[in-house]
Amino acid sequence: MAHDHHHHAGHDSQRRLFWAILLTGGFMVAEVVGGLLSGSLALLADAGHMLTDTAALALAWFAARISRRPADEKRSFGYHRVQILAAFVNGLTLIAIVAWILIEAIRRLLSPVEVAGGTMLVIAGLGLVVNLVVFAILHFGDRENLNVRGAALHVLGDLLGSVAAIVAALVILATGWMPIDPLLSVLVALLILRSAWKLTRESGHILLEGAPAGVDAAALRREIPEQLEAVCNVHHVHVWSLTPGRHLVSLHAAIDEGEDRQATLVAIRALLVERYGLSHATIQLESRHHCADEPAAHEAHRD
Repeated sequence: MAHDHHHHAGHDSQRRLFWAILLTGGFMVAEVVGGLLSGSLALLADAGHMLTDTAALALAWFAARISRRPADEKRSFGYHRVQILAAFVNGLTLIAIVAWILIEAIRRLLSPVEVAGGTMLVIAGLGLVVNLVVFAILHFGDRENLNVRGAALHVLGDLLGSVAAIVAALVILATGWMPIDPLLSVLVALLILRSAWKLTRESGHILLEGAPAGVDAAALRREIPEQLEAVCNVHHVHVWSLTPGRHLVSLHAAIDEGEDRQATLVAIRALLVERYGLSHATIQLESRHHCADEPAAHEAHRD
């Protein structure tokens, strides 16, 4: 059942990303044409931003497609981590885009660039509609998929950029004050940076085999012996995530002599599922003499 759910979610994510690529890439071409016809550097710069977003969406789509491949002899967990790697790359790309926007904004404040407000308003308005559609397509997909979230953040950056461009175009048409364009770009960049940093941090945490949120390995070591009389000691506990919704755990459990090993194993697995939501567990049972060992000594020796 869980496998079917992940398979369906993966197919849905891939389909949503494909439509996002078509819409974003198509509007990028329209924006290049509009920029060339109007001579607007702002529109051509935004088209360059859309090009990076189209590439990011293509990377996310490719990762979603690859992640559906079955496990093999070389990759026993399959290709699920490709999505996390793509999310990490997209997060770093967003941070780089923010840096570029800030540098470009400073340059334009020091040397204002003439912008065709009317053409900018029309193209930015069309861009807002396209970005709203693309963002809705991605936002209502798999909420736990960091890869899709990363792609959605790229589109959110474009959406905010379109709103800022519309406001800037209206101000330019009304007053002719050109600095409004780079000033609003800085505001959008800072909003993007906050989300990009969170995405990069979360995906990096998973790639570094960090413990999933809400799972306390120290509490797990204490609670299993407390809840199960047959278990006297738990050590060598490692908890990590394959993807945000797929957590794994491995541990050693020392049990008393004469205890039913199979029943104890079943009880530990049931406790891990009920209390921590850890359904994929690798458990090594050990004999009573390990109970005399200090847990700290075991934890000092990492696998």
